[in-house]
Amino acid sequence: MTHVIRNGTEAQEVAGKLAASFAEQAAVRDSERRLPEAELADLSDSGLLGVTVPARFGGAAVEVSVLAEVFRTLATADGSLAQIPHSHFVFLEALRLQGTEEQQARFFGAALAGARFANAQAERGGRTAADDATTLRRRPGGGYRLDGEKFYSTGALFADWLVVRAVLADETPSAPVAGGPAPTPTPKAVAFVRRDTPGVTVQDDWAGMGQRTTASGTVLLDGVLVDEDQVVPYTPIFARPTTYGARAQVLHAALDVGIARGALDAAVVQVGRARPWFEAGVGRAAEEPLLVQQAGELEILVRGAEALLREAAAAIDAAEADLTDDSTARASVATAIAKVAGARAAVEVSSALFELGGTRSAAEPLNLSRYWRDARTHTLHDPTRWKVQHVGRWLLSGTPPPRHGQL
Repeated sequence: MTHVIRNGTEAQEVAGKLAASFAEQAAVRDSERRLPEAELADLSDSGLLGVTVPARFGGAAVEVSVLAEVFRTLATADGSLAQIPHSHFVFLEALRLQGTEEQQARFFGAALAGARFANAQAERGGRTAADDATTLRRRPGGGYRLDGEKFYSTGALFADWLVVRAVLADETPSAPVAGGPAPTPTPKAVAFVRRDTPGVTVQDDWAGMGQRTTASGTVLLDGVLVDEDQVVPYTPIFARPTTYGARAQVLHAALDVGIARGALDAAVVQVGRARPWFEAGVGRAAEEPLLVQQAGELEILVRGAEALLREAAAAIDAAEADLTDDSTARASVATAIAKVAGARAAVEVSSALFELGGTRSAAEPLNLSRYWRDARTHTLHDPTRWKVQHVGRWLLSGTPPPRHGQL
């Protein structure tokens, strides 16, 4: 029976215990590409998947600062496994913001019972990552027909529910008018669809060099019948001050920061096993001055990223207590900074691991390369170069960052 977590302290304690369990076979799962079905069952049973459910629906309604720490903790153990529930929490937030009372009662109740929600939003064929060809079309008898193809559908293979982003094809965008406002694009919605619905095919074709066990493959949608009460508006989320994008991004930052800490922890273990360089004239590798210097620099790098992550999460919590253009912009800027710092730390530390550990640390059975592969793969998720641009514009001109799900 699924446990119900009551507060943030308990959520962090549960995350710590799960992380210790997940770490035991993380290297083997990655090496063999053994999908974490048993571990995800434990995640469902633990109650963590329901911690953001609002209190009036029976959940703990934990703050973002707690949720970010949960993700960071899990990612220290396994950057692939920790990635899987990311979209679960992102789309529960979309439900909180846009769902009807009945929809919220239904899907929040499912989350509290351990159900897993996974994304089906990214596509390969559009001009940009923001373009969607997947459509929801109204059926004459009521409801919708859902058609399209999604990729990078992390966790879809393990999900009870897929949350599919699609264009509402029957709603016409506004036409351009000379001297008038910019035309509005065709609105989008997200459809909550059971994974076993006829017309849904989930393919395990993810072949990334890192995050091997996320099963971030393809979802095919062919004439899927969707009821009205399974569709939640998506576009209106960004029509007002919102932390929706910052919430999603701070969890990505938490994954990067967790991978960085996990890699540094692994490096410490390897230093304990390494031989000192003969020119150092010391008895242990941990006494070698240049190695000590590098280790100190890496610890400072990781601690800085951890601090910026906490600062960003706190900024989101503060903004959600008083949603304004200014508070949400500040939360997005703080999150962008944390994401850049986390990405840099994850890639640098997971590479330096081998410098600290020496040649022995490159042995294939140890599979320590998973830290770098996971870091390098995950940090491609959203270009940090654009986050740096938004931070610079905010600093120099006071230009608020745009409202979208990537900031």
